[in-house]
Amino acid sequence: MSPTDTAADQAAAPLGRRERNKLKVKERLYDAAMTLFAEQGYNETSIDEIAERADVARGTFFNYFQRKEDLLGAWGEKRRDSLLATLGVEHDTADSAVGRLRYSMAALGRMNEGQQQETAALLMAWVRAGRPLLEAPYLADLLARIAAEGIQRGEFGNRFTARQIGNALRDLYLGTLYRWCGAPDGDTEQLTAELLTTLDLILEGILATPAVVS
Repeated sequence: MSPTDTAADQAAAPLGRRERNKLKVKERLYDAAMTLFAEQGYNETSIDEIAERADVARGTFFNYFQRKEDLLGAWGEKRRDSLLATLGVEHDTADSAVGRLRYSMAALGRMNEGQQQETAALLMAWVRAGRPLLEAPYLADLLARIAAEGIQRGEFGNRFTARQIGNALRDLYLGTLYRWCGAPDGDTEQLTAELLTTLDLILEGILATPAVVS
């Protein structure tokens, strides 16, 4: 057996009981925090309350998170993983870059609509913590890859680079999300519709041949 095989076997080995228990406690803390944030707000929730809701000692919290702000990073990571998993299932079924962009925006809208209270409670805290600048721009990268395919196929003009398009679409998404969170009493499904409408405005500017996007 080669060293590579040994490393692969170790990576594939199931977690032991201790590791599984640690993961369960971390998930319990995370779930307790998200529930409290949605119920009473991020700033209004203390570490003591999170620990109490998770039924662990206060000190246990710091075994998994150095500070409350670290929960914002965990929230962002879980949203990223959820989105990528969703796109990975059906994303490639679209036969055009336009279709893939519309599918991506719809997936983003549905994800937030399904977590409306949680998103509204955490989005501003996420921004104030500087997370949009600190975290890798995975969404812009994803959208830029789709744009690059559209440019390569001649579906989009080459006036703008794929990176410029990806950044613009990420800004479009975040701006629309901010407005939606600012009016939480509105139609829950309004976000997806608004994202797709705004996407159409951008597409009219980057399509190689101007057309009405249905």
